[in-house]
Amino acid sequence: MPRRELARPAAFWTVAVLLVLMLAASGVPSPLYRVYAEEFGFGSGMLTVVFAVYAFALLVALLVVGALSDHVGRRPVLAAALVLEAVSMVLFLTADGVGWLLTARIVQGLATGAMTGAFGAALLDLQAPARPLGPLVNSAAPGFGLSLGAVGAGLAVEFVPSPTDWVFGLLTVLCLVAAVGVWVFLPESSPRLPGAAASLVPSVRIPAPQRRAFVLVLPCLIATWALGGLYASLGPSLVAGVFGVQDHVVGSLVILALNGTGLIGSLSMRGVAPTRSMVVGALVFAVGVGGTVAALSSGSLAFFFVAAVVSGFGFGTAFLGAMATVTRGVAPGERAALLAAVFTVSYLGFSLPAIAAGIAAGHIGLERTAQVYGVGVIVLALLAVAGLALHTRRPAPASLSAPKVKPATSLSAPKVKMTAAPD
Repeated sequence: MPRRELARPAAFWTVAVLLVLMLAASGVPSPLYRVYAEEFGFGSGMLTVVFAVYAFALLVALLVVGALSDHVGRRPVLAAALVLEAVSMVLFLTADGVGWLLTARIVQGLATGAMTGAFGAALLDLQAPARPLGPLVNSAAPGFGLSLGAVGAGLAVEFVPSPTDWVFGLLTVLCLVAAVGVWVFLPESSPRLPGAAASLVPSVRIPAPQRRAFVLVLPCLIATWALGGLYASLGPSLVAGVFGVQDHVVGSLVILALNGTGLIGSLSMRGVAPTRSMVVGALVFAVGVGGTVAALSSGSLAFFFVAAVVSGFGFGTAFLGAMATVTRGVAPGERAALLAAVFTVSYLGFSLPAIAAGIAAGHIGLERTAQVYGVGVIVLALLAVAGLALHTRRPAPASLSAPKVKPATSLSAPKVKMTAAPD
């Protein structure tokens, strides 16, 4: 098929839209978990397993192929992953039991993990030097995409007959069209470096100039994504179980309240220095989570939504600062590897605490579990602020002030190993 490449500005926004589509697809199952539970007859324990297998599959893909597009190019990785995403949508569409549902979620996790680093790196490749919007889109897309998918699925459950058929049928078509569009129209934006086979060895590789910045933003990444994981896995259940509201749309709006306002936080702080954005975001985030804990104690659903909005604003602001800090000055041939590392840590924070919460809820109840979870997240957010305060008292190293960009052919940075959590 002959190729007619998009101009770089159009390619940048095409990649941004496709990233949101991919994340929306990953957010669609959250409001549908209760539907599947009723249809297939499983409880909260199996719901946690369904959530867990997706997260672990995604992490495996990040660890194995997260850096592959630095070596073979962005286009092949993105096109293949979008086809795999379409396969997962077909599996959801035809699922007639828990086994097929688990299989669909595993395949979706593999596809999402394969795409995450490549999409993020392509945004950094294609951004205009005069307007570096790559970190902004990378930080805003998760909240916007997950909100779009969750709310869309929630509306479909309430108002569309056979909602799973419509939702997953439409997403199958969109993913296949996107795969063809990427292969035909998207320009290749990355240099092809040797070492593709070696990059498949499961590892997290952080380029040497970005390592201190990575450690600095680590508590911020874990805190914000841990709260996102709680809302994605148990948010609708909290609305139903703690506040007694069974409406699927209301359950999905909780996810929107958190993730949707993350987009507003990212946009409102785009002109602020990255470390200041992290400090402001982490403090606002901590206040919002404190409000969530109070709302659970008081039983006020309205207060719960307000707290979610405040937490989401802090999430978006802090994550934008973290992303801008850690990606500053990264060499073109190391972008996918670095972003794979960032999202590996983020999805570990997204998945493992939420899985633990799902297990704990069966023993001490949803309300108490969410309260303890919230206190832990607040501690992490304040730890991030303390780390930033200590950092500002010291002379900033080159990697955090005005880093020198290493040549794209440099592969001298040693690997930092991270063992994936067991399935």
